[in-house]
Amino acid sequence: MNTKPAELHLSLQDNEWAFTHTTHDRQIARGIVVDTEGNFYFVRADRDDDFGKAIIIETAGGGVESGEDLATAIVRELQEELGVDVTVLCKVGVVEDYYNLIHRHNINNYFLCKVVGFGEKHLTADEIDRWHLSTLKLSYDDAVLEYQKRATTPLGRLVCNRELPILKHAKLMLDWYKSNP
Repeated sequence: MNTKPAELHLSLQDNEWAFTHTTHDRQIARGIVVDTEGNFYFVRADRDDDFGKAIIIETAGGGVESGEDLATAIVRELQEELGVDVTVLCKVGVVEDYYNLIHRHNINNYFLCKVVGFGEKHLTADEIDRWHLSTLKLSYDDAVLEYQKRATTPLGRLVCNRELPILKHAKLMLDWYKSNP
């Protein structure tokens, strides 16, 4: 029996905007979401804000609320942004990165999650009106290509640099779960 891949831990810098200082840390829970047919689910954002105009692909997730644990946060965030109920299979890893433009240090906690049901999304006004969030259902290979395609803007590169390594690692973990039921 082969060994389950260990969690991935990365620390990345923001090479798109100059670093001046950090004003806050943000704990974030993010999900690599997969269904029984092997489709992956992401959010697509069509943004035009301080980061510039960009269409990006990103894992669903968001900030951990005060007093909330990571397991509760990821389930809540996936229900809000994708309208999915999930079973959390395992933690994939942690990627620390920076958004120098808004002086923020992100601690992204990634979880591999299996869809158990679909319901309604509960998006915020900003997610609807400002970022135009929508759901993408992609094969693993199409998701890799979509991240690469969207890495043509500064924000797209930041997201791709953070998420593509974790997606690839999650795929290894998913393959391990399939061969070790």
